[in-house]
Amino acid sequence: MNKRDHVLNAVVLAIGTGVIVAPDLDWTALGTVGMVGVPIVLGAMVPDIDTSIGSHRKTLHNLATLGVFVAFPFVFDNLHFVWIGVLTHYVLDLLGNVRGMALLYPWPEEYDVPVGVTVDSRWATVVTLAVTAVELLVVHLVVTTSHLVWLPGLG
Repeated sequence: MNKRDHVLNAVVLAIGTGVIVAPDLDWTALGTVGMVGVPIVLGAMVPDIDTSIGSHRKTLHNLATLGVFVAFPFVFDNLHFVWIGVLTHYVLDLLGNVRGMALLYPWPEEYDVPVGVTVDSRWATVVTLAVTAVELLVVHLVVTTSHLVWLPGLG
């Protein structure tokens, strides 16, 4: 996906996740949208730093990077949802685009899922929104079954 579609995915996912977590749509819910949304947007932007530093779809598009961001809230007790942004960036790249990612970097082989469109496809934004809808469905399922899952930052 192109940068615009990644930003669109991150913002819609952040707002959607905030509303799913706090569906009352009052001032407290708005604060929850910010608390959840800002780290998600930040995390979603991190993998594409490798377009400037390193090798794109390799240096920061891998399971080791995701592991660092999953560990981050446990180590520093902040940005509890940053890993969601990183993970959903990977999901969008794997499901929305035809190019793979070097998930086991520094092993250079790129893995992919045989679906998606090219970055410059006229369908890229539609595919982005479809993948975002699937991601929000998963978030909804996790939150509604939260008695089975501990969500750091939400008590």
